[in-house]
Amino acid sequence: MDSVLINDEYGYQNYDYLHDVIKATLKHEKAENSILSIIFVDEEKIQDLNREYRNIDRITDVISFAFEDTKNTLPKEIRVLGDIYICIPKMILQARDYGHSEKRELSFLTVHGLLHLLGYDHMKKEEEEIMFPLQEEILSSMGIIK
Repeated sequence: MDSVLINDEYGYQNYDYLHDVIKATLKHEKAENSILSIIFVDEEKIQDLNREYRNIDRITDVISFAFEDTKNTLPKEIRVLGDIYICIPKMILQARDYGHSEKRELSFLTVHGLLHLLGYDHMKKEEEEIMFPLQEEILSSMGIIK
């Protein structure tokens, strides 16, 4: 039983496939029985969040707020993972810049944010070497390449 709330504050509306992306990521990480929310926002909102919580006064693509501070949970326990904020205009721009679909970029940002909720990070090279290939592995397993 996973519960995912997608709050489309931006009005993007083209995200029906995200539930499958989230389900595949949770299954891959053996984190079923999880609750999380995804909020689509504009540049102003994401910059406000970035400034307030990270002391970085600029637009970013995704910010995750993890509710857990440990991976030590029981297998049947319901996990309340947290919130993922995704800046839709930044996602659209990055999709164009990287030469792939909005579906691929939004899926990538969702997996990236969800992995942060699950305790992954990329601040150090060793962490990056684990997290980045994992993102690609999950997306590739779903056929989300371009």
